[in-house]
Amino acid sequence: MVGGSGRMGQALAENLNLIDGLVVSALVDVREPDHLFGATYASSLADVEPSQIDVVVDFSQPASVVASARWCAAHKIGLVIGTTGLTEEQRSDVEAAAASTGIIMAPNFSLGAILGERFAAMAAPYFERVEIIELHHDRKVDAPSGTSITAATRIRDVRAAAGRVTPDEPTQRFTLEGARGANAGDGVRIHSVRLPGLVAHQEILFGGPGEGLTIRHDSYDRRSFVQGVSIAVAHVSSTPGFTWGIDDFVA
Repeated sequence: MVGGSGRMGQALAENLNLIDGLVVSALVDVREPDHLFGATYASSLADVEPSQIDVVVDFSQPASVVASARWCAAHKIGLVIGTTGLTEEQRSDVEAAAASTGIIMAPNFSLGAILGERFAAMAAPYFERVEIIELHHDRKVDAPSGTSITAATRIRDVRAAAGRVTPDEPTQRFTLEGARGANAGDGVRIHSVRLPGLVAHQEILFGGPGEGLTIRHDSYDRRSFVQGVSIAVAHVSSTPGFTWGIDDFVA
């Protein structure tokens, strides 16, 4: 587990150990974790014996993800990535590493979030407008969230395939610039909220004549990501190349 001292790393280390067949053997971070949960501590992957592990899970920082991808490629070990906010160059480096090993990268490992995105894609062709509000804790460094960008892209693609075009933006005068959020394409707006006390939450709001539909998902605790991570861990070694998201593994 790379990023083992972080809040996500600690939650995964504690709870993945509760799943039959999974053992978190090493927590990797520049700072020693508060709790090891039976694992050993290493300050970098270079200090981990490759023959002792089957899969690396990385919830750290973008630069560290690239280093993990290169290490996993060199040792033919599967990699599951939950870090978001990578630059295009960093993403390209990760995808290049996938030529040598299986890599699964997902913006969200919550099954509820994945299903919410699936339901939104079903609804997308039937409403005139759609906007997304994503809400996260105040220590999240990137905005919008990878989850909201993925949802917006999927919604936009479904609407385009159905011939649905969002009407022109109705707001003509902005008292405060940016008040309508970021345009993710075809008028799909994303609004990012960062507040202490939140974990990860998203609302996808559809509007049409005389009605609206809201699809909301809430992660109240980081345990909500454990099941999805375990699914990715189970599939990564048998899934060569680069895979974006775990939707295909959720029946």
